[in-house]
Amino acid sequence: MSEISTKPPSGMRDFLAADVVRRRHVLSVVQRVYESFGFVPLETPTIENLSTLLGKYGAEGDQLLYRILHRRDKLQRALQSGTATELELSDEGLRYDLTVPLARVVANYRDLPAYYKRYAIQPVWRADRPAKGRFREFYQCDVDITGTQSVLADAEVVGAVAGVLRGLGFTEFSIDVNHREMLRAFTAAAGIEPAQESLALIVLDKLDKIGRDGVMQELAQKGMPAGCGEALLGALEQARQPGALAAMAAGAGPFQGPAAALQALLAATADGPAGAHLRFDPTLARGLSYYTGPIFEVRCEGLAGSMGGGGRYDNLIGMFQKQKVPAVGFSLGLERVLLVMEERSMFPPLGIGPQLLLCLMADVPAAAAIRVASQLRAQGLRVEVFADDKAMGKQLAYANTLGAPFAAILGSAELAAGTVALKDLKTGEQLAVPVASVGVEVARRS
Repeated sequence: MSEISTKPPSGMRDFLAADVVRRRHVLSVVQRVYESFGFVPLETPTIENLSTLLGKYGAEGDQLLYRILHRRDKLQRALQSGTATELELSDEGLRYDLTVPLARVVANYRDLPAYYKRYAIQPVWRADRPAKGRFREFYQCDVDITGTQSVLADAEVVGAVAGVLRGLGFTEFSIDVNHREMLRAFTAAAGIEPAQESLALIVLDKLDKIGRDGVMQELAQKGMPAGCGEALLGALEQARQPGALAAMAAGAGPFQGPAAALQALLAATADGPAGAHLRFDPTLARGLSYYTGPIFEVRCEGLAGSMGGGGRYDNLIGMFQKQKVPAVGFSLGLERVLLVMEERSMFPPLGIGPQLLLCLMADVPAAAAIRVASQLRAQGLRVEVFADDKAMGKQLAYANTLGAPFAAILGSAELAAGTVALKDLKTGEQLAVPVASVGVEVARRS
């Protein structure tokens, strides 16, 4: 029998108390800001039908889907056939993102508002290679608006994400914007065939990871025409120059429409929380194949990769129903946000563990200890009761290992007087305090 592992699977993690409290802090800000923009919550199942997931993320995305094998007799029959296809072995998979499940929901529930503003905060799974700040299981914090092509919807989702980041204390971040139709025009001008466009954009999406030379080399390896990589990157670098976006918007041809749309977005967000952070980046690609219009990505100084991204996807919901439903969304990656905040010491003081350890003399009945602890908790204190019959020195040492700032010593004399001996573990000072006043005294000394 093999040894039982005590570690979680590769790319998965355990979250101890400090991790959980930090995550809750971030998620509370996310929820508060998203709801202030009028978004309503949605939760979808962990498991989706593979028919829902496949074909929505591009070829590379499909390869990263976690499939769930059939169970029992159905699996045995498939294995015994010797010729089972992938779909005969599995017809369900773990959620890859929160956008495709949203599209399924909108198609399934016809009584939703015409303009459905929803947020979702749930884990997703990808069979990816783990790296710093990148895991196989991670949380996404999404906002989406369905039912409208208005630039106001685009401005609202980028504003909500910017509001979250500012609420968490971020100041130096950018929201890079581009347009999928503009990228389509650039790839066509570089000599890339429409059938190869999606593949070329997946490669371009790696520009910040593999560099200019790496992109050109991989484009050649993917069978792109000779010289197209140089032509594509050269044109994108020209489009980065000051005034290039305005010139494209004022011109004619395939660049005019998407450039004008981006200018409208920049104008719409100017006085909102995202205004100071939006930046046009013509090299921004976003590898997912369902984007149709403006695309977004959050970048933070000193962080390789992004903290989140999104864009307009006007055709995705229509894949689940006959009627086309426009939509736009933005997703923040919780793990990336936590990584940056921890590295930069951005977390405020967070209450972790008990504020007070109730230490008991041997003559205190259990019922009395529970009664006093309940009275202290009713005052808003986080209280742990020391359970074992040990010397007071060991009880106080345990309080220090917990990081509790206070201990309250309870004996028969204190019970009779209705007090505890409150000990400040930072200063060592100890005084008798009525049980009903302990919360006030702890607050005064904290």
